[in-house]
Amino acid sequence: MKRRSFIKKSAAAGAAFSIVPSFVLGGTHTAPSDTLYIAAIGVGGRGAGVINELNQTGKVKFVALCDVDAKRAANTFAAYPNAKQYKDFRKVYDAHLKDIDAVMVATPDHTHATIALPFMRAKKHAYVEKPLTHNIYEARLMTQVAAENKIVTQMGNQGSSGDGIRQAQEWIDAGVIGTVERVDCWTNRPVWPQGFKHITEGEPIPETLAWDLWLGPAKMRPYNSNYLPFKWRGFWDFGTGAMGDMGCHIMETPFKTLGLKFPYEAEASCTTVWSGDFVEADFSEACPPSSIVRLQFDTEKHGDLSLNWYDGGIMPDLPPELGDGEVPGDNGGGSIFYGTKGIMVTDTYSANPRLLPAERMANFTPPAPSLPRVKTSHAGVFVDACLNGGETTSPFSYGGPLTEAVLMGNLAIKAYQYKTLKEGKKVGDWAPYNYPGRRTIKWDGENMKVTNWDFANNWVKRDYREGWEL
Repeated sequence: MKRRSFIKKSAAAGAAFSIVPSFVLGGTHTAPSDTLYIAAIGVGGRGAGVINELNQTGKVKFVALCDVDAKRAANTFAAYPNAKQYKDFRKVYDAHLKDIDAVMVATPDHTHATIALPFMRAKKHAYVEKPLTHNIYEARLMTQVAAENKIVTQMGNQGSSGDGIRQAQEWIDAGVIGTVERVDCWTNRPVWPQGFKHITEGEPIPETLAWDLWLGPAKMRPYNSNYLPFKWRGFWDFGTGAMGDMGCHIMETPFKTLGLKFPYEAEASCTTVWSGDFVEADFSEACPPSSIVRLQFDTEKHGDLSLNWYDGGIMPDLPPELGDGEVPGDNGGGSIFYGTKGIMVTDTYSANPRLLPAERMANFTPPAPSLPRVKTSHAGVFVDACLNGGETTSPFSYGGPLTEAVLMGNLAIKAYQYKTLKEGKKVGDWAPYNYPGRRTIKWDGENMKVTNWDFANNWVKRDYREGWEL
């Protein structure tokens, strides 16, 4: 089926379907309270892990498994031999829409919205890995479609189901560290090569890979092994860099506990990459090797608040309250909350909240737990909500705005990277560039618009390859 015909068909299905039990749709299903029938798209790598988590609930049956790379997906295909196997998600839609209750999407960032939206418009529940989308426009659209169709959704930021985020929330709400004025977040990512020049050389496409389908909405280009697997994260056309990879895990701690919404401004600075002696590179297609981002929020309870992001080996200032040999966070990163009554630190995924200095923890009586703890897994929360109703821990109504905030940081990074040649200068000259984006970016979140530099609005939404428009 051609992409354009598929879009028309999926839009019609979205208008025609209503929410009915899965056994009515499929005719042969057991009662929906017993089994959730799922189509999984992107089943190698991280997708294999999500499938395992879903399977461990004991309440899931995989109707179809789909991956553009048969080699990458081989172990998952072998583990579920009764599920139909596909390369093209559109064929899953055509063949199995009536047979499934939900879709799981764990493909590269640039195809999340492309794949999930047709199923969501047909009122299928959706579990989508983080970041929810590749750009801000897609995050807003996914949030809207989920609300309009009243479906169960869950973004794959697993920390939102952990005890740590709830404990941190209880401490913040109880005023343990007072009014929070600043939060520093950091990650050890990228843990893949990042900062490459544009790749133009082609290599033979592996026989097991459907390269055109892997590209999806991105422009056609030669296959190159520098993109796959995993390294696509460092290229703007496919990934969202270190911030996109881990922001939904680490920034979630302040986002949820402090009630953050849209940042009203953002600014960034990034590593300068050199292609020769005194020759600055212009590798605009690649995410920078490291970056610092400042996001400014206006909050209801804490007033004006600065959230600072660090990646690529750059660390925030170490709190003087740290003792000798102590480190903030964990090996993967973390968050430091600076309040008027003290400092709180968390690890990656909002884990292990604690106060500084360490002596304060020795005499600290935490507030009594007031938030319910998750008794199953992050995937289990999704399955239970689909089968029995109720809320998930990272529905798109929350995961969408969180992703928007993260991607607003990436917009500032792109602005910092953007350069134009000075009049009379050429590439290779000393200091040949102007940097019009090296400014504080003012953001109107409600209207999804940069207000002080219109050119930056080009990054709010991507250009979609013909036939792959949303």
